Amino acid sequence: MKLYSYFRSSAAYRVRIALNLKGLAHEISPVNLLKSEQHSNEYTSKNAQGLLPALETEHGVLAQSMAILEWLEDYSPDTPLLPTNPWDKAQVRSFCYAIACDIHPIDNLRVLKYLAAEFGATDEQKNTWYRHWIIEGFKKLEPLVVPEGPFCFGDKITLADICLVPQIFNALRFEVDMSPFPKLLAVYTHCNQLPAFDAARPENQSDAQ
Repeated sequence: MKLYSYFRSSAAYRVRIALNLKGLAHEISPVNLLKSEQHSNEYTSKNAQGLLPALETEHGVLAQSMAILEWLEDYSPDTPLLPTNPWDKAQVRSFCYAIACDIHPIDNLRVLKYLAAEFGATDEQKNTWYRHWIIEGFKKLEPLVVPEGPFCFGDKITLADICLVPQIFNALRFEVDMSPFPKLLAVYTHCNQLPAFDAARPENQSDAQ
């Protein structure tokens, strides 16, 4: 398998963690978002959406990180990242979608670029925007972390942890005060001590700048 990735793309970061946890052999092909390589003919011929990540498999190329994570769960079920109980599984998915659908899209690079290009937003104004929506999202997520165990939903890693860690990485990069979110930060700290998470960290990627 080949993962098209950018070292600081939080969506690609999610997939890197999952591939590592499941022990699936893969290569990473960097696509530089700052150079708009995601819009090149070479890349869009593989992923017409022109977004990261994309996973090239024996079946073809799959886009959208959550779809990729769900496919990996079916493809490699021996290392499950979703609970078996339908209700518990839905709770994990709800947590993931709160990040992937509510926080991440409005803080995406293309949104920040649009704010600058169309409305003349300064770097500080963009950073304020970014921090605001992360804080609003984290306020809703903090109460959902269960107290039993080091992960979001107890003593087993789930897709919730895989989605949370990249989002907190970005929060720290934009200097979000994490003191109001001790449970989220504790999960982040614990996960980053695990080899699969550590290997997926942005600073450990070949295209890290």
